Amino acid sequence: MGCSGWWLLWTACLLNTFLQHSAVRVMVREANVEAIQGDSVVLPCSFFTMIPLSRLNIIWTVAPVSDPDSPSQVIVYDQGQVIESPAFTGRVGFTGIPWSADVILNDTRVSDSGIYRCVVSNPPEVGDPGIGELSLSVLAPPSLPVCLWEGNVEAGGSVTLSCAVSEGVPTPEMHWEKTEPEKITLPLNMDSDMSGSVQMANISAQTSGVYRCYVSNVLGSHSCYINLSVYTPPNNSPGILQGVLLTLSMALVLLALLVLVLWLHRSGQERKMRSPKEQEEEEECYNEIRYTPSLIKRSFV
Repeated sequence: MGCSGWWLLWTACLLNTFLQHSAVRVMVREANVEAIQGDSVVLPCSFFTMIPLSRLNIIWTVAPVSDPDSPSQVIVYDQGQVIESPAFTGRVGFTGIPWSADVILNDTRVSDSGIYRCVVSNPPEVGDPGIGELSLSVLAPPSLPVCLWEGNVEAGGSVTLSCAVSEGVPTPEMHWEKTEPEKITLPLNMDSDMSGSVQMANISAQTSGVYRCYVSNVLGSHSCYINLSVYTPPNNSPGILQGVLLTLSMALVLLALLVLVLWLHRSGQERKMRSPKEQEEEEECYNEIRYTPSLIKRSFV
């Protein structure tokens, strides 16, 4: 055998050894992928192997944002069979199998956000499986906010206005303002990423009005309203009672004066209606009563 024959044999052995011991190479074209809630998105994963694909195995997993330490299976391709996870059934599928490990995720949800891994192995390659990793962020507009109030709405009391949303990616910005009768921006205390409150102390009638909570992110905005009415009790109740009593007293005095005036008026009318003879008899009787004490006094002397 010539040198060329030995060279060809050595090359064939080297190639066979390389094919048996080489590992699958995986490439992810995009490390960060974004989607809007409800849309479809392609998760890219390409691989390279020099071994026939009869025993190709592809596994997609996700570590959700809500629980990154607990990855779960998304979809599997194993020697021609496709197995979907129950959580993704009907929403996930391969787009170019077996030449590509790309998958499409339909009807995306905020809960789909997380770190996705594409793991590819192709026996008899004995090297470690190829692994690709990418981050998926599913964006969503803010949900409808819920506005509540609690506290004492009497003048001098304290009231807390609260606002909360259940969803929104990126995290919505929140603002509180008084819209009527005049527009005033209020200082906000963020209780969490999705809720905030405004505290008002020593409220008065001027505090009454319409208040609005406004939430927004790059995908949209929503508002909710509270119509706050501050109750102002009557001022100085003892003074009012005294005033009522004084008014009643004055009314009784005026009534007594009116009765007296009417009585005098009636007496005068009756005297005018008497005959002159009756008036003379009344005067004589009066004079007789008037001088009687002096006559009695003289009789004792």
